Amino acid sequence: MLFRNDKKQKTGIFMPLKQKPTPPLSQENFYNQLTKYRHRFSEMEPELEVTVRDPSMEVEGYVVVWNTGIAEDGPLGACGKGGTRVLPDLEIKDIKRLARAMAEKNAAAGLPLGGAKSGLKCDSKDPDYEKKYKRFVELCKPFLRENGGVFGGFGYDVGCLPPKNAHWAVEQLGSGKSFTGKPVEMGGTDYDREGIAGLGVAVAGRTLLKENGEKVEGASFAIQGLGAMGAAVLRYFSGYGAVLKTLSDPKYGGTWHFENGVSDELLNALIVQDLQSVKKRLHKEGRFISEDASQALYSDVDILFPCALEDSITEENVNFIEARFIAEGANNPTTEEAHRILYGKNILVVPDILANPGGIIAAYVEMTSSVSDEENAETGKKVSEAKLITEQRVEENVKTLLSIMKEVDVSPDQVGDYMSYQRLFV
Repeated sequence: MLFRNDKKQKTGIFMPLKQKPTPPLSQENFYNQLTKYRHRFSEMEPELEVTVRDPSMEVEGYVVVWNTGIAEDGPLGACGKGGTRVLPDLEIKDIKRLARAMAEKNAAAGLPLGGAKSGLKCDSKDPDYEKKYKRFVELCKPFLRENGGVFGGFGYDVGCLPPKNAHWAVEQLGSGKSFTGKPVEMGGTDYDREGIAGLGVAVAGRTLLKENGEKVEGASFAIQGLGAMGAAVLRYFSGYGAVLKTLSDPKYGGTWHFENGVSDELLNALIVQDLQSVKKRLHKEGRFISEDASQALYSDVDILFPCALEDSITEENVNFIEARFIAEGANNPTTEEAHRILYGKNILVVPDILANPGGIIAAYVEMTSSVSDEENAETGKKVSEAKLITEQRVEENVKTLLSIMKEVDVSPDQVGDYMSYQRLFV
């Protein structure tokens, strides 16, 4: 089914928060409201759920869009947005789940933007990857917002090869309107290279410390996972004067501890993921802890950034956590039960739904900014806009999170859900 969007784009690059969550009057009221919101959200169905195929090219892909009602009064009109996943074992149910999660994340960020996800069932190492990706893009054209549909377009996700996918999509569509994360010279925010998602997580950590009377400069931190997200968190959080003590990543052999922090040379190599340079310096500056790439989770530091896998912190290992604060970079790195235990131990967490909206904020800026592609190529203004708004939104959300937690005494993951649902439904 094709949903039409005939509204003209409104002015302004960013809308005010649709609804600033206010703390309930009591814990009982909070749980009652949260239960109602969860039930209401569980009853929602996608507004667009489509499978596209070209058997002659062995192409199969999916597009799912949720909850465009939140976007009706925004600059883009009714549409949803999220990234494009590329995996050989992808199924429509995966895209449906991910699009649903984007509906929550976009609302939590205060964006007038529904949730969406697209996906191509393909191995990125396939020699015909480019041809298949372009064909998938072509098959999705009728659903795109720029063609009157509710699908906001493509973006980077697992299995993409930045910047190739952007070039392929723009070449196929003859337009840059339906791909976000494009290089700056193409009118984009280049949010993957700029690490804007990681910036949000670093800001979440900074705000969490400051709001609890802690100094960021000199604070010790650990990172699990030094991929694009973890490297960006390292870039920005170390830029605030914090000191890296422990890192974990399989590509670096497991877990390393740095008693005196790291040199500028090693720090820069880690940030740009220069594997050879990192390995040359690790043994000189660090102490090898374990081949287990999860050991950074248990480091005795001021703040921990889990940036690797879903469900990294569970009921089984949560009691080994020694950090006093946590800002989540990975998607759902902490289970519900582990969240309850951490809260009971007075370890404060900023859940990923609030800490990690930088990518979608950058995408939204890319779609709505009044800065021309030519001006952006010269000045990078869209990048600056995306970073500024990410900092503002994450800081505001963390402060609201802590305020509601103090008011009703519930765990932060539940407050994060509450904030998202309130913006969805109120």
